Amino acid sequence: MTDKKLSGWLIASDIDGTLNDKHRRLPKRNFDAIQKFVYDYGGHFILSSGRSIESMRKHFNKLGLNSGYAVFINGAGVYDYSNEKILWMSPVNEKVTQIIKKAAKKFCLATVQIITPYEARIVKPTLSAYILAKTSMLPIKYFKNIDELQTGDWCKAIFTGFPFVISRVEKFAKENSDVTTNLMRTSPFSFELVNEGTNKGVAVMKVAEILGIEKEKTAAIGDYFNDYEMLKAVGLPACCGQAPQGMKKIAKLVTCHCNKGAVADLIEYIIKNYCK
Repeated sequence: MTDKKLSGWLIASDIDGTLNDKHRRLPKRNFDAIQKFVYDYGGHFILSSGRSIESMRKHFNKLGLNSGYAVFINGAGVYDYSNEKILWMSPVNEKVTQIIKKAAKKFCLATVQIITPYEARIVKPTLSAYILAKTSMLPIKYFKNIDELQTGDWCKAIFTGFPFVISRVEKFAKENSDVTTNLMRTSPFSFELVNEGTNKGVAVMKVAEILGIEKEKTAAIGDYFNDYEMLKAVGLPACCGQAPQGMKKIAKLVTCHCNKGAVADLIEYIIKNYCK
């Protein structure tokens, strides 16, 4: 047992392809390292994901974390599972809302899914959009036209479809927006928009502010470009061994492949180098 020497540290971890392996299983090495970091060393460990509040809940419960905080929907908000409430949220503003609406009307072959904290709203539903919404574990509502949707609580919009259609959606969104951090190509078949200036990095630092943790003692680990801003924001950025080269360039630590326990590598590095 230690004397909680890392109580001033915060680690934020992506889930898919980072905390979990490529088969979406939690490596025992990661679990053991997180328990050690939290309970022996007093550190704070949070999840930071594109997932919804409900979709992240099982991962939170599995880890048995002492902190109830998690960054949901790619930084659109911070949720406190201990008290079951949203602590902070950055809903899509009017400007981004109009970009989403124009793109939905212009690209009729794309399906649009609007994610809110508590439900998914799908315009022109397809099987792939339905499956994607179900994985978020949110109640689903269907609409024929995007103008039918209530606004003000949108966390993000997901456009899905054939790669050539999604490429056109991405180009249109970039041409109509003066920022790039709110535009994310998450796969060949999907493209996401969140509020201007909203990303995992902003939300993770909100958690650090709540906990009173200095930037120098914040760390984050991810595996793909939707984690880019999170890594840029923290004091100790790390990425998994399978991450693209662009992610490795900004990381201070490149860990093993996620299948082998990437999060454990980061924790062991912090214990070795910062627990004096």
